[in-house]
Formats: sequence, structure tokens, C-alpha cells
Amino acid sequence: MLSPSSVIDLTIEKPAAGGRMIARHEGLVVLVHAAIPGERVRAVVERVGQGVAYAAAIDVIEPSADRRTGIHDWACGGNVYAHIAYPRQLRLKAEIVADALARIGKMAVGAPILVAPSPESGYRMRARFHVRGRRLGYFREGTHGLCDPATTRQLLPETCEFVEALSAALGDGRLDGVTEIELGENVPATERALHVELSRPHVPNGLAGLAGLPSVVGIAASFGSPGRGSGGTSRRTVTVGGTACVLDTLRLPGPPAAAVDLRLQHHAQAFFQANRFLLADLAARVVSFVPAGPVLDLYAGVGLFSASLAASGWTSVVAVEGDRAGAADLRANAAPFGPSLSPVEMAVEAYLVAHPTTAETTVIVDPPRTGMSREASAAIAGQKARTLIYVSCDVATFARDARKLVDAGYRLSHLEAFDLFPNTAHVEALAVFSRA
Repeated sequence: MLSPSSVIDLTIEKPAAGGRMIARHEGLVVLVHAAIPGERVRAVVERVGQGVAYAAAIDVIEPSADRRTGIHDWACGGNVYAHIAYPRQLRLKAEIVADALARIGKMAVGAPILVAPSPESGYRMRARFHVRGRRLGYFREGTHGLCDPATTRQLLPETCEFVEALSAALGDGRLDGVTEIELGENVPATERALHVELSRPHVPNGLAGLAGLPSVVGIAASFGSPGRGSGGTSRRTVTVGGTACVLDTLRLPGPPAAAVDLRLQHHAQAFFQANRFLLADLAARVVSFVPAGPVLDLYAGVGLFSASLAASGWTSVVAVEGDRAGAADLRANAAPFGPSLSPVEMAVEAYLVAHPTTAETTVIVDPPRTGMSREASAAIAGQKARTLIYVSCDVATFARDARKLVDAGYRLSHLEAFDLFPNTAHVEALAVFSRA
């Protein structure tokens, strides 16, 4: 009978979503950190749940040829696959997508799933840092303990220097009351915006001083929490200095005569894809699957896909975003395209009820990790758009939604993925569904 702190020998079978690997001990499934399929490891049990145990490898008895050494801390946020050679990481992520579709979606993937690679270092242009006392960092896997973001190599060297300056301000007490710091950069890292979370409705004096750090264009702060009051919420956001958004000019890849430059603004608080190296490739790839005709971009964010389409010549694009910060950026990014791109600030579910699509419409969805809501997926499936392009950051909810679409008469006509977060277990799926 397994219990916490038990030490067991395991043979690792295959990857699981979330970063652990699957093994078995006397018929019990064990989810193991810091291992690679094919290895034999000694692991310590962390906890035991209903029909499953969780463990971490403490010794490698028979290592994989794909094991890398010299990893500072596999458990530091964004480092959970760092002990695995990068080509093997890509293969594991393809397996995770295929496994989710088979288990949850009850769908077999015939051809191997191609995963577009990324440089492993300096890829991240958005980061959330947790503050505990006068320390700043990422959470270690499964804990609220902090670790040094620089050790993960996700950030550019100059960004790490910037984070050190933030740490210094915390250390001398200038940022008392700050609980989270969200950083947004543009692709060349020439502009940085900050959004900070405060524990009380008081902006520390030292916060405005951060505007003097290299490349900072603006700072915003929020305090309170969502709730019901006279204004509908008790949360408040204030501008501390400048404008907390950065500007990017993306060159969407294509033949030299067809390359498109796209200008986008994105606030530190608004959702935006985080990988500076694959951002333009992802946008261009989505555009490549959109046929001529009207387009509806749902969960549009700041307009990465819809603005890319308008810049590439589409003349009837509607982009829907319910988040206030994202919708503000969407309106700004849509402005240069006039009637070709119509931004709408509204919940996706409400929009679909009020504005049914036609069969000629191509629908793009890029939902949060929770996937499409039940109401949204039912409305989309019922309105029978001829083409649906699904960009997903969570394999489980993607597989669930894919099953619903297939049951509603769609077929999965194309599937690929992008490794937006090297050395993590996350993978971005790009799927095209066509009316059967």
C-alpha cells in the first residue's frame, strides 16, 4: 500500500498532460515528475489519490538517451521538460495531443502531428511574477515557493536584468503591498509595460519610480476583487504612469511580394501570445487556412488573427472579445482597417445568440484553457459554418470540443501544433474543421 514518502522503482511508459509521466506500481497508475518514457527510475511518492499516486523521480536507474544534464531546477515554473532533449520534447507533445484526442475525443489521428519548434531561450515576452514578502519569482511546481526566473532561460538576458531591478525595489521596501507583477514586452524588447496587483487600495510611492527603468512605457495597478456592489464590482484599476501597453510590428511570413506588416498594441493585462519567435508564424498559418468570404473571430483577444486577415486583404471580418483590456486593444488595432474589420466587445455566447452566422462564414476560435463554453460550442455547431479553425492551449478541452464538433457534422481536416512554451508540457494545437 503506497503512502506519502514511500520510495518505489518504476518503469516510465508514456507522457501525461501537465508534465508528469505515466508509470504503474502493482496495478496503480503513478504520475511521475522529472522522468522520461522508457526510463527506469526511483521515485518518492508525494501523495495518493483515488486510483492514482503522484511521485517525483529522485534517482535514474536506467537513463534515456534523451536525458539532459546540468538543469538548474526542473521544478521551477516553465522548466518541467528541461531535462529532456528538445527533439524528444516535440515528439512527446505530439503524443500528448494524439492521446487526448483518442481518450477524450474518441478520435484517431492518422498522420503524425507536426509540432513547430521554437528557440528554447529568450522566447517569452509575457510573464507573471509572484511576490512573497520582498522576493519575486516563479512558483516551483506544485508549491507556492519561489524560484529565480533567470534559471529557466525563458526570458532574454536584458529582461532578466530588468527583473533584478524589480527585485531590488522589492528588497528595499519601495513596493510594499505588491502581490503580483505582470510584464509585457514587444518582440524586440524595446518596450515594456507593467501591471501590478496590490493587496490594498494604496499605490506604493516606489511604483511610479519604476517608469524610470529601461524601456518601461507604462504602469497600471489593480486592487480589490470581483464582487457585487453598487458598481457591479469592487475591483479598480488605475494608471500609475504612461500607458501600460506596448507596440509591435509583425511581418507575417509569405512570398517576398506578399509579406505583410502588421502593427499591434497589447496591454500588459490583455491576453497575447507569449512566444516572440513563433508569433508571426502562428498568425500567418491561421490566415493560410481561411478561404475567401466573411470571417468571425471569437475570443479574438487584441486581434492577432482578425487584424492579420484584414491586413492580408480580407474585407469582412468581425472580431469578438469580452475582456475589457483585450477589447480596448482590439478596437485600436482594428481602426486602420475601417469597415473591413469590425471589433465587438461582448461575451461570445451573447454575440452568437444575437448574430447567427451563415454557412459561408469561416469561424476562428481561440478560447481560454477552459475551452468553449457549452453555450458557445452548441451555437457554433448549430449554425453550420463551412470552416472552423480552432487554436487551443489545452489539449483536454480541445479534445472535448473536437468531439462535439465531429458529432455535429464536422470532420477534422487538418491538425498541427506550435511549441510556444519550450521546456514545459504546454503545446498549442491548430486544427481545421470542415463541414462533412
